[in-house]
Amino acid sequence: MSQARVRWTTSDLELLPDNGNRYEIVDGELFVTRAPGWGHQKTIKNICRELDLWSLQTGLGEVVPTPGIIFTDADNVIPDVVWISKERLAALLDEAEHLTGAPELVVEVLSPGETNERRDKEAKLKLYAAQGVCEYWIADPRLQQIQVYRREHATLVTVATLFTSDELTSPLLPGFSCAVARLFG
Repeated sequence: MSQARVRWTTSDLELLPDNGNRYEIVDGELFVTRAPGWGHQKTIKNICRELDLWSLQTGLGEVVPTPGIIFTDADNVIPDVVWISKERLAALLDEAEHLTGAPELVVEVLSPGETNERRDKEAKLKLYAAQGVCEYWIADPRLQQIQVYRREHATLVTVATLFTSDELTSPLLPGFSCAVARLFG
């Protein structure tokens, strides 16, 4: 006996309660998470601060925490941090000011729990690769490390796992350099 899978859509999200939970859809699957903890939020703030300082100096783009990205009707997510070039931003904002395509850089900060890790390390990794994200960072406040994925051909592949003693750089962000320890401090 086969079971029909419920496929959630963007219009379904509009019917869900505004109760402090975060609702995301990846390939029609609904993911519900509670408000992140203090360490999670602090890591987001630190990453945004470093990327914002670099962006202000270079004028190349903008960093934003927790923007909505509506890739398709079945792929609607809220990454923790995105950095997007000014050129791409102008082309990808809809009338409601939601992103409708891939920013160059997406950052997810892991929350505890197997479901959260599976969402960020599997479902969102595949989604971001399929949608054209150039670089994806997964920050783990518990282990104080960052996994860096970069686009190779049509996928995102792991290029580094960085620890607090390492420097985070990116060919996507010319001249950007940040001690990983500052992102978790």
